Amino acid sequence: MTKFAIPAVSVAPMMDWTDRHCRYFMRLISPHIGLYTEMVTAAALVHGDSERLLRFDPAEHPVALQLGGSDPGMMADAARIGAAAGYDEININVGCPSDRVQSGAFGACLMAEPQTVARCVASMREVVDVPVTVKTRLGIDDKDSVEFLYAFVDAVIAAGCETLIVHARKAYLKGLSPKENRNILPLNYGRVIALKRDYPQLKVIINGGIKCVAECADHLRNVDGVMIGRQAYNNPWILSELENLAAPDRARPAASRLAVVDGMLPYVERELTLGTELKHITRHMLGLFAGQPGARRWRRYLSEQAHRPGAGAGVLQSAAELLDRAA
Repeated sequence: MTKFAIPAVSVAPMMDWTDRHCRYFMRLISPHIGLYTEMVTAAALVHGDSERLLRFDPAEHPVALQLGGSDPGMMADAARIGAAAGYDEININVGCPSDRVQSGAFGACLMAEPQTVARCVASMREVVDVPVTVKTRLGIDDKDSVEFLYAFVDAVIAAGCETLIVHARKAYLKGLSPKENRNILPLNYGRVIALKRDYPQLKVIINGGIKCVAECADHLRNVDGVMIGRQAYNNPWILSELENLAAPDRARPAASRLAVVDGMLPYVERELTLGTELKHITRHMLGLFAGQPGARRWRRYLSEQAHRPGAGAGVLQSAAELLDRAA
């Protein structure tokens, strides 16, 4: 296996959000925090335009590919394609509760099929040299006992999984939307901490409802890593503050929010020449100045101007000029 070390702090894979433009932007804020793709189905990679689906900038490293699927052979093929494209880690989605994902027989519903997940892990590990990790929940529906969780963990460990990312909630597969599965069901951090205690050989990364640097630091006293999601998207500057936890010996967070804007300009120019529309990049940057003077002007200007035909990098520059230059 590769000596690649799973980062202690990472940003969760989020559908429609953590695309390559978002990841490049976040990497400018934090050099060492782990980044994940949106979930990509194994079938789409094997049968579709894998080059388009897997495209990323080398600056994004360390970056992981999250796969959705349940067929061990197809998952192995997709993992091979992802590793060949240069991804540092391949992650299996066993946590998403959406109806669309369930209809494809993957996501959180796979917690009820630990041997299927185990076969996917084993088949993927046979064909790649990068870590194969699993992102899961504490349970599903009425199957939320410690025994149910540990039976799942035992199966994936036996197949060679060494890192488990645990969203500290169970999932309801029927009757709740993905948003409600994130917000209504209670968090149980204690069970994730107990999992690490009972499986000391397993690298355990905690996820779900984590909103600030102090919470991350507290969790890192009990588990091996922390993964944050929507908080990092809505207030991305938190990543600069988390950099000291991610790489205390190497921390080089961005000098300022405005420095990040300046750093995005060459990327924007390059992407525009490739046919990317500005709005697809700037939509990820709306929260950069959250809580700062002029944040509303920044958001409004980008929202109004970036979608206009022919919008270019000058839109970002003009939006920045509306801000307090000391931000």
